[in-house]
Amino acid sequence: MTLGSIFESAAIDAALRNTPFAGQMHFFPSIHSTNTHAMAAGEHGAPHGSVFFADEQTAGRGRSSHQWQSPAGCGIYASILLRPTIAPGDALWFSLAAGLAAQDAIAQVTTLKTDLRWPNDLMLGKRKFGGILTEMNAEATRIRYLVIGIGINVLHPAFSPDLAPIATSLLIETGLPWSRQEILIALLQSLHRETSALSDPATSDAGQSSILDRVEAMSTWVRGRRVRVDEGEGFTGVTEGLDARGFLRVRTAQGLRTVFSGGVRDF
Repeated sequence: MTLGSIFESAAIDAALRNTPFAGQMHFFPSIHSTNTHAMAAGEHGAPHGSVFFADEQTAGRGRSSHQWQSPAGCGIYASILLRPTIAPGDALWFSLAAGLAAQDAIAQVTTLKTDLRWPNDLMLGKRKFGGILTEMNAEATRIRYLVIGIGINVLHPAFSPDLAPIATSLLIETGLPWSRQEILIALLQSLHRETSALSDPATSDAGQSSILDRVEAMSTWVRGRRVRVDEGEGFTGVTEGLDARGFLRVRTAQGLRTVFSGGVRDF
């Protein structure tokens, strides 16, 4: 695979040699959606550790059918296919692990301290610079494969007036042209560390416990934050930590509620 001047395949493979991603990096100058492609590839037998990443997406997707702006030369648009031996109900752990991995990678490369907005948003202050979309193909008791899509705004110089108040990039925040390749490598190295424990039945309980503790420590959103939750008819309350399964708890006027899939915003 030759990636030209955008990404250097030999350097990436060398850096990832102790992970399942080495030799399984699939680059696209332009693609509709890396997640859509990865889900189709999984159906056709793509192996555990396959990574599909692009310089540009023309139909990038976020959660709840939201579009993800993916202009050429600006961001990291990557989808990682895994085949863990877990039940469908445990898929949330991989989304939370991906958030911690992304947070760690940004800290390694830029030293920026970022925030996690449960369950899938990467934040700098009150603005979002990255997101995670986890999808799966599953039977009743097991996941056949799952895809972790990660989008990070690295070199976006500006956003449209409607997005500027809520979106940002590493370039906007620091004024520096960070290397997308360095961030991608650090991201995949961190993701391997985070997901290895979850994928092994002997260590999965410890891995889940570690993720709970670290998300609580690294996110200002999971405890003591007044939020609006876009789930069902919507509700407001104050966040009260994560439950044992990784779901967010919110104390409302009517009592404690658990958030299973809704988006969370300041209120």
